[in-house]
Amino acid sequence: MIEIPSDLHKDLVPLAFLLGNWAGAGVHDFPGSEKCNFGQEVSFTHDGRDFLEYQSHSWVLDKDGNKVRPLESEHGYWRIDAARKLEVVMVRQDGVVEVWYGELAHQKPQIDLATDAVARTAASAPYSGGKRLYGYVKGDLMWVGEKQTPETSLRPYMSAQLKKVVTPEDVERWAKALPDDLPDDGIAFFK
Repeated sequence: MIEIPSDLHKDLVPLAFLLGNWAGAGVHDFPGSEKCNFGQEVSFTHDGRDFLEYQSHSWVLDKDGNKVRPLESEHGYWRIDAARKLEVVMVRQDGVVEVWYGELAHQKPQIDLATDAVARTAASAPYSGGKRLYGYVKGDLMWVGEKQTPETSLRPYMSAQLKKVVTPEDVERWAKALPDDLPDDGIAFFK
């Protein structure tokens, strides 16, 4: 169920499927880095203005699925225009700032992004750009990221499958939205 908050800016309605907290796991593999499985938590929030706020934290997982150490953190802002064109500004913990442009597909909830500009601090690793594909598939948020450096051509480096995190507040809000005349078929415990 995709819920569209009443205070969501009208321009962001096509991106409502992203809203909320997501958690899951994926694979990280890039030359010069340790290949590993990772866990990830992502949130897309809004405050009524014309952008979504994005946060992502990922960490290396051991063979038993336990957190070992942080992997990557990102923070950014997503906007979309009437033609379904997106612009994303993102900063990462390693000293990289990116401007991404892309679009939301017309027939399905799928977003294609590519970097337009990259700025790096002196301490950050070499990086020259990337692409990302996000898709809402059977209630899950799936994504794959590609990156390139001056030494490595564009190639996939991270991908994950994330599930929506349902909080007690979500359940309470949904229960309040239920009509009063529902038959007593097990739904009554929500009230």
